[in-house]
Amino acid sequence: MVDKKTESRSLEAIPAAPEPSRLRADAARNRARVLQAAERLFAAEDPRQVTMGDIARAAGVGRATLYRSYPTPASVATALLDEHERRLQENLVRGDPPLGPGAAPADRLAAFYAAMTGLLERHLPLALGAETGSARFRTGAYGFWRVHVRTLLIEAGTSGADHMIDVLLAPLAPELFQYRRHELGHSTEEITASLEKLAHQVLTERN
Repeated sequence: MVDKKTESRSLEAIPAAPEPSRLRADAARNRARVLQAAERLFAAEDPRQVTMGDIARAAGVGRATLYRSYPTPASVATALLDEHERRLQENLVRGDPPLGPGAAPADRLAAFYAAMTGLLERHLPLALGAETGSARFRTGAYGFWRVHVRTLLIEAGTSGADHMIDVLLAPLAPELFQYRRHELGHSTEEITASLEKLAHQVLTERN
């Protein structure tokens, strides 16, 4: 039978569990290191080729630590892109016209196109890493863009609005923007102008 003094000394030898506040602080530091390292990697090479091992090594964290927060490289890119997209979403809902409420639907769609091409120009590596192929359609941001474009189509009285939503969002696919911008050599201004023309052609007609 173990006496109380021996039991007390044994318990004292067991390291105390970290306090919740310390665990949260460690997790926040690790998250910041992961996001900073991933952003550098996505910008330096083809983001679609970046692996979880690459990110873990660049961030100086173990793979287990990385996988606790992010299951795939795309999820890391999505976390980075999310902050920029949230700002745009806020402006669409509460910002000044024509991006925000108060302008004609065609002008609002044109302003949305201009804002999105600006976002893609600044953060294309993140968009490519987060929204490659069909993964684009499963992001929360894409769902938000669909609701916004549908609302504008209905306000404009465009017939067959539900069939036009993804058609109007298709030019904003990161792969297409990359092709137009870096392979065809179109400037951001040229891309924006073509999309603004599309917005006015579609949303000012009554079919």
